[in-house]
Amino acid sequence: MLIGVPKEIKTRECRVGLVPSSVAELVRRGHEVLIEKQAGAGIGSNDDEYMAVGATIAMEAADVFSRADMIIKVKEPQPNEWAQLSSNQILFTFLHLAADAPQAYGLAESGCSAIAYETITDDAGGLPLLAPMSEVAGRLAVIEGATHLKANAGGRGILISGVPGTAPAEVVVIGGGVVGMNATKMAVGMGARVIVFDRSVPRLRYLSDIFGHSIETRCSSNALLAEAIAQADMVVGAVLIPGASAPKLVSKAQLVTMKRGAVLIDVAIDQGGCFETSLPTTHDEPTFMVDGIVHYCVANMPGAVPLTSSEALNNATLPHVIALAEKGLKALDDDPHLANGLNVTGGKIVNQAVIDSIDAQSAN
Repeated sequence: MLIGVPKEIKTRECRVGLVPSSVAELVRRGHEVLIEKQAGAGIGSNDDEYMAVGATIAMEAADVFSRADMIIKVKEPQPNEWAQLSSNQILFTFLHLAADAPQAYGLAESGCSAIAYETITDDAGGLPLLAPMSEVAGRLAVIEGATHLKANAGGRGILISGVPGTAPAEVVVIGGGVVGMNATKMAVGMGARVIVFDRSVPRLRYLSDIFGHSIETRCSSNALLAEAIAQADMVVGAVLIPGASAPKLVSKAQLVTMKRGAVLIDVAIDQGGCFETSLPTTHDEPTFMVDGIVHYCVANMPGAVPLTSSEALNNATLPHVIALAEKGLKALDDDPHLANGLNVTGGKIVNQAVIDSIDAQSAN
């Protein structure tokens, strides 16, 4: 199979769909890999490094899209990219279609078979291709939150850890999954006082066993969450409903109850965001203010650390890339977990959670 890797074009997105070691493995198995010129520059891998492991370099993205049987990306295709896809191609990347109806319809119109990293499952009920980026995003959330708590960044002017004689920051983490656990790990490590909310008592019990008295856990309810948000210096939104739009857990009305200069970090922004006032931002302009509250809503947070993120992502994606390269769409028949990644095919949106989310948006 001819596998194509275009350069990412989303603002400040420096990750790459295939790192050189992944290309080497695909070439070893007899596949051809076509990489757009400088696609790996963001992770420090130049064209010579890719050619050394057997890749061919394309001078422009159009060559990749016109020639490849399968397109491997990181972020969702932009309008000028999905317009270049065709019915005989497989697209394998993050899609996050629930919050992006134009992309969903654009992919359907192209006729391609679009497989989303974020809806592929595993035997444990997890999302193994989303997990590494959730780990990165959870840790980055607290780093970015600590940065934007500084007065020169619009925040309250506090150090997340405090110093002897002063109080540390109060960090509320909403959601105890992969993002939430990694945010908690980072916040505890940086010396914050941390409260974690989740609807699952077994999950809270697990987190309590892991972190002990370093954190407080709360079973999520509107009343308890509202009370905690009013006292928080930083709130990390880490909720996920696979394939569907994120629920809105903090309303605009609640912002007036918060401390001026507190920071909201919306890690769920790819799925529409879990704060009512959230809007997607970029690494160029990562924050905005609403009612004196800093909102950090960058839609590709792991893109800030592209080398770590690309390597971690490839560790998870490569087995599926190999299966698709060797079997094409028949790989979906052999692996029901991979089949769960299929979001668009044959001119139709086929993931039910995506369909329901788009229908709900249309109804509103």
